[in-house]
Amino acid sequence: MNLRVVGAGLPRTGTSSLRQALERLLGGPCYHMSVIPGHPFDLGDGWNRALVGDTPDWNQLLEGYIATVDWPASMFWHELSEANPDALVLLSVRDTAEAWWHSADATILPVARMALAPDWNEGRGLLDLFERFTGTRHWDDPMTLMAAYERHNSEVRQTIPPDRLLEWRAIEGWAPLCQVLGVPAPDLPFPWTNRRSDWAK
Repeated sequence: MNLRVVGAGLPRTGTSSLRQALERLLGGPCYHMSVIPGHPFDLGDGWNRALVGDTPDWNQLLEGYIATVDWPASMFWHELSEANPDALVLLSVRDTAEAWWHSADATILPVARMALAPDWNEGRGLLDLFERFTGTRHWDDPMTLMAAYERHNSEVRQTIPPDRLLEWRAIEGWAPLCQVLGVPAPDLPFPWTNRRSDWAK
């Protein structure tokens, strides 16, 4: 595993767009939850081990990828940044925790809530991620989630040296990514994907 970019941003911070952007800029595949066949509830043995505290074989889990964004990889940004000391750490964010929660509440939270049903038997990967993220099984609360969002971003900022960290907002598009990666900006619009309106459809 030789990652050039370790994504530390949470879901609903432009990670799907970032995946496409990084693949174009770096010329290789970027790991995103959408590449996991059983996502979002069956994450596979490697991620399941990581979520219970066992260290997976990162090389095997991310073989062939040169960047990561989104959960589950961004849940382990610290471990991946240490395993790839030369990689850029990319923290994608929303303007506010409230803006992030509203986006999540309109998209991924209804999916996660399905697994809270007593008769649910289709896996719990996404629940495990939310429980780890918030530190509680009672994660489905706006204040709890927004506090976890702030805590997560603060930890990344305090841990990663400024010369290795890029904090990015979707509105910024290509420019910050190209500048820090030392590559020219494509003569193409930034790939806006996975918008909230797409989920409504």
